[in-house]
Amino acid sequence: MDFSVIGKKIKELRKSVGFSQRDLARDICTQAQISKIEKGDVLPLASTLYFISQRLGVDINYFFDLGTTPRLDYVQEVNNQLKLARRKLDYPLIKEIVEIEEKNPLFTTNKKNYQTLLWHKAIYEYHVNHHAEKALSLVDKAITLTFEKVWAEREIEIIISKGIFLYEEGRYEEALDIYLPAKDHLDDIIYLNDETIRSRLLYNMAKAFTKLENYKQSINVCEQAIQTCIRKDLLFLLGELHYHIGYNYELRNQFHLAKKFMQQALDIFHLQKNDQYSDFIHKKMVIFDKHLQY
Repeated sequence: MDFSVIGKKIKELRKSVGFSQRDLARDICTQAQISKIEKGDVLPLASTLYFISQRLGVDINYFFDLGTTPRLDYVQEVNNQLKLARRKLDYPLIKEIVEIEEKNPLFTTNKKNYQTLLWHKAIYEYHVNHHAEKALSLVDKAITLTFEKVWAEREIEIIISKGIFLYEEGRYEEALDIYLPAKDHLDDIIYLNDETIRSRLLYNMAKAFTKLENYKQSINVCEQAIQTCIRKDLLFLLGELHYHIGYNYELRNQFHLAKKFMQQALDIFHLQKNDQYSDFIHKKMVIFDKHLQY
């Protein structure tokens, strides 16, 4: 591990947030120790590095990755592009990025980076090439690269993708067999880098429960996800979760409740300036009104 690179990055981050060495050292170590760390003269203890990372607002793994991976900024930018493409469901772009980076030794010679490529290759094999079994095989291969008894956030992200593939193939019970243990492992993680992972996992669980006609459990899971969104100040999936509760009530012919939750979904989508579902939901609500008149 190249600790001089870590020291330089600590100095850079410290200056970017306006801290002096004394500010950074407060209640962690001495100012002299920070000076030596920044110069790469000493090897910081893991506990010291952890407290420094917390004060600078970054994950400690950032420093470990920095010390073992050259040109980390490039790798992170690729990861950010892949994440954005996943959120936008831009699967052709994911394929384009992966095919470029498959020749890049920054990804092929580093286990975690190679895992990223395999995971996203599985995504485009499923959504672009429509090769379900190949996608499932690739995602399993990606998971085994870093799989431990205790799943990390990264493994849970990949496992959610596997559950989605199974769900889309109509294998709803198998999807739940993926999601339920993933939730147990997620509950054991004290700090999440991406707080949306919990609501995403719960949302996909709810969809599987609905397909299995377990509407009560689906509603319960959606409510858990909504509480997570509220507690963490997240808007991501908040509209979709309210819609899905309404959809469960629709399937149970409880149209008053269905209309209530779909109206809430519309209000959230409006705040998010997301109008792609407006006409669809409005048409449903007209049908609900007709049912309620009888």
